[in-house]
Amino acid sequence: MKKFYFIALLSCAAVWSSCGSNAGGELVGVRSKKFNNQRVPYGMVYIPGGSFIMGQTDQDITFAQIAQNKQVTVQAFYMDETEITNAEYRQFVNWVRDSIALTDYLQDQNYYIQPRRGSAASATGQKYIDWKKVGNGSKLWAGTRGTAAATSQKLQAMYYQGDDRIFDRNEIDVRLLKYQFAMMQYRLASNGRFNKDLKRADFILRDTVSVYPDTLVWLNDFTYAQNDPMVQGYFSHPSFDNYPVVGVDWRQARAFTVWRTRWYEGYAHSRKMPANGRLPYELPSEAEFEYAARGGRIGDAYPWGGPYIRNAKGCLMANFKPGRGNYVDDGGAFTVNVRSYFPNDFGLYNMAGNVAEWTSSAYDESSPQFVHDLNPSYSYEAKASDPAVLKRKTVKGGSWKDIGYFLQNSASTYEYQDTSKSYIGFRCVTKFPGRDIRDKN
Repeated sequence: MKKFYFIALLSCAAVWSSCGSNAGGELVGVRSKKFNNQRVPYGMVYIPGGSFIMGQTDQDITFAQIAQNKQVTVQAFYMDETEITNAEYRQFVNWVRDSIALTDYLQDQNYYIQPRRGSAASATGQKYIDWKKVGNGSKLWAGTRGTAAATSQKLQAMYYQGDDRIFDRNEIDVRLLKYQFAMMQYRLASNGRFNKDLKRADFILRDTVSVYPDTLVWLNDFTYAQNDPMVQGYFSHPSFDNYPVVGVDWRQARAFTVWRTRWYEGYAHSRKMPANGRLPYELPSEAEFEYAARGGRIGDAYPWGGPYIRNAKGCLMANFKPGRGNYVDDGGAFTVNVRSYFPNDFGLYNMAGNVAEWTSSAYDESSPQFVHDLNPSYSYEAKASDPAVLKRKTVKGGSWKDIGYFLQNSASTYEYQDTSKSYIGFRCVTKFPGRDIRDKN
């Protein structure tokens, strides 16, 4: 009995020591690993929290009466300084491609091409599939060395087959590139928290999304237009790497944010960084986008301030459709490099023009009247069986093919969540973890 009592005392001492040294029996809380919330995520800028007048700042020339003014408050967050580029989205597509190849076709994680010596991948020990070498007999990194020919045979089913092939080339069948993910629907969980018949699985959204962008939008969006070169090269040609990705519908954009979150979490885990060091990536809400576009300015119509689209030298301030069909007057016939033109006062590029951008908010003409004034956002998870009116998502910012009216900070329009366009892209946000940087209390 005495021996058992002694062991119990040792166990309690171990627990106390794990909670904090010299606690003296006091409540000291669980110690967490310190993380640096002053570190801005790569490619993003810090947007301080604040209050602003959301809605129209100029005359409602269309008499639509759907942008009523409302003072709202938005918490601090990080936002991509540019739209997501073709190169960045291609990283997502390539990851899905390699994941499917390893999981469904090779079924062995040893099947990687060995990276060349001196490369960044070699320095970090990372191994990957080099698709250019799969078919030419290059050696593979495996427990027992094999040949790329053997791997190529296993991956053959990922290419177009039979009559779908052109000049007998090996081209990845993009219909196979689908990303599966799951995410918690917190609003749904909140509404059903008192229903004891529901379980956690009832609040989890599971979705499978084809990730390859619809390159045919360059033809579908225009009648009798010779945009075939854009179909063939806009997403894949390296000259367009730093142009905004288009042909991505709302569900694909959301899937990208989920993958980006998981991608960072995997990196943080490999580096033994705090798992909670960064909150999930998301699409910005309508209020977040408008607040960020205004750049801290009050009452200005455009992200650059002022009531005019030209500066004092007569230069156009964004990529849009000036005049009637004079697309090149602003420096680009269609999209331009994501770092074109001057950023706004928050350091964000092309918050008006270039491509319009998806938001996380569902579109409803009367939403300004019923959304909350703290972090407002109206969301709805539309089902495939829902009518089209419930599948509308808010689009902000105006695009290269829009007239100047849609470049206004307050201008909002919509597109259906399962529709992709040659003039709609997106960027990501992630909430700032902790207090606003300006809060010193």
